[in-house]
Amino acid sequence: MTKKKVGYVDAITEIENILSKIEDNELDVDELSDKVKRVSALLKICKDKLHKTEVEVENILKEIED
Repeated sequence: MTKKKVGYVDAITEIENILSKIEDNELDVDELSDKVKRVSALLKICKDKLHKTEVEVENILKEIED
């Protein structure tokens, strides 16, 4: 089974859904632990994507200046 790569928008949407369930007390303790781990992984994906995008934009701007 291959792991589907999660995009930035999908990650943000999933984080928002999980946070909504946490805020509404819809998760039991077992689910809460799993969801917090999932949010942590999703935040890493978002952070990495933002960093890569920042580097790409900086490179494009440098090319324009040259």
